[in-house]
Amino acid sequence: MPLINQAVTLSEELVSNHYKMSASQWLHRRYDVKTLAELNPHEIVDGPFAQIIRYEGQRKGSELGSEVYDFYKVCLQDHAILNALQSNTDLALLPFALYIICHELVHIVRFSKFLQSFDATAAEKLAEEHRVHAITHQIVTPVRMDGIEPVIAYYERWRTPLEDLNAH
Repeated sequence: MPLINQAVTLSEELVSNHYKMSASQWLHRRYDVKTLAELNPHEIVDGPFAQIIRYEGQRKGSELGSEVYDFYKVCLQDHAILNALQSNTDLALLPFALYIICHELVHIVRFSKFLQSFDATAAEKLAEEHRVHAITHQIVTPVRMDGIEPVIAYYERWRTPLEDLNAH
C-alpha cells in the first residue's frame, strides 16, 4: 500500500501540472483510488489493470438536486497488475502503478472537463483509450524514476494511432 499511495500522490501532481490545475481546481473529493481489498464484488473485473466507476455524490444533509455531482472510483485490479508484473519481470510496481493511476486520472479530468463523455460508444471508448495513452505518455516520459522506461515500452502499442491499426 505505501507504494500505491506514493503512486497516487505523484500521479495527482503530474496530472494537475499537465492540465495546469491549481490545488483548488483539482478534483479532490471527486474521486478515490481503491485496491482490490476495498472493492465491492461488482467493481472487480478480469482483464484491465483498473476501471473507473461513476457514482453520484452529494453533500451530507443536502437534498438539493443541484448539489449532486459525479464521483469517480478508480478500482485497481490487483490480480491483473500482479499477473502483469510476474509475466514481465522488467516491470516494477511503483512505475507501473504510476502509469496506471496517471492514465485513470487523465480519464477523470477529461470526463470532468467534458472533453469526453463517460457514456460513450465502444468505438468512442477505444479512440479515447488511444488519446489517453498518448497523454499519459507525455506526462510520464519526463519522470526520473527507476523502471519507468520498461513501463513506457510496455504501453507502446497503445500509442499507435487507430488509423494505422485499422490499415493493417
